[in-house]
Amino acid sequence: MARSAWEAVEAVQRELAPESGANRLVGLIAEGKASRRTLGALAAEQRHIVSSDRRSFLHLAARSPADSPVAEFFEDLARGESEALGRLTPFAVACGHDGSSLRSYEPQPGCQGYPAYMAWMALNADPTSVPLALTANFAAWGGYCATVSEALERHYGFGAQARGFFDFFAEPDPEVQEKSLRAVQWGLDMGASLERSRGYGRMLQGYELMFWNTLADL
Repeated sequence: MARSAWEAVEAVQRELAPESGANRLVGLIAEGKASRRTLGALAAEQRHIVSSDRRSFLHLAARSPADSPVAEFFEDLARGESEALGRLTPFAVACGHDGSSLRSYEPQPGCQGYPAYMAWMALNADPTSVPLALTANFAAWGGYCATVSEALERHYGFGAQARGFFDFFAEPDPEVQEKSLRAVQWGLDMGASLERSRGYGRMLQGYELMFWNTLADL
């Protein structure tokens, strides 16, 4: 069952994989050259993104066929965003934020393009074609998080709790992977368009890089 789904995910990942060095902020963090102010902006931007994406996933679940692997996939992603939001607070505090500064932070348009597009997909995309696009994009996101977590410990002295947000996404959960492949396979079996999935993935990858590079330019 998972074989053709995995082949589809791998094909989209290969096609859309960002070039080495395309993500300039992760490169700066990896070298310990990003400022604490930039790390604080990263925390504050993610606070907006995670909250928005959680609602988008719940809406995609509601638009998906009831009791399908696709609906279950989006429901699981929404639960993951809830956990990620809790893990984000220690990182924000380590960067110097408190509740007041997080509430008053004004997000950058270039950073919020990703959740804005996710919200667009929640309203307009074919839900059965979205799991492939998201699963393909998760590989790049997970790699970025692994690099950031390691660098936060090495260069910035952040403890395990402050790095928890990035560790949460850095290590793939086998159960989550299996559910994502099941959702992709179900979509393919129901006639989901590979070309449409690739298009969604291309946009997500572009907005992902825009997020990081907007912060790199601060």
